[in-house]
Amino acid sequence: MTRSIDYGKLMHRAMRNLIQDVLCDVRDNGLPGAHHFFITFETTHPETNIADWLKERYPSEMTVVMQHWFDNLTVTDDGFSVTLNFGDQPENLYIPYDAIQTFVDPSVEFGLRFESQEDEDEEDTASQTDSSDEEVAAPEPDTAVEADVVSLDSFRK
Repeated sequence: MTRSIDYGKLMHRAMRNLIQDVLCDVRDNGLPGAHHFFITFETTHPETNIADWLKERYPSEMTVVMQHWFDNLTVTDDGFSVTLNFGDQPENLYIPYDAIQTFVDPSVEFGLRFESQEDEDEEDTASQTDSSDEEVAAPEPDTAVEADVVSLDSFRK
């Protein structure tokens, strides 16, 4: 049996720690300037906790925006909870870091994209190199919300 370094797993942990650090700073100091976040997460993740009506409306994934109004931001080692406004109805959500699919701050064109475990397993089966982490190019602030995915493979030698 040969031992190998699981770079994909290490990168996922590092990127989730980055999200935790950013959210801790926002909790302590608020959102600076034009910064805001689009966070897409799996509503089916066993530790995700959202209102039943949101689960019905978003049965597999949901994107939330943290920008002008959010409250009760609590950050832990495993995830975060926040109260967001849905049509003048405040709802508390708990989102584990493992459920996050994308984290984008369009104000500075920064984004992270996480592949699901099934996608990683398929990639591991297809090749020995693990390139499951990709950067998301965020939209300009006054353009469409959907992000373009840029594969880092084209920059590798």
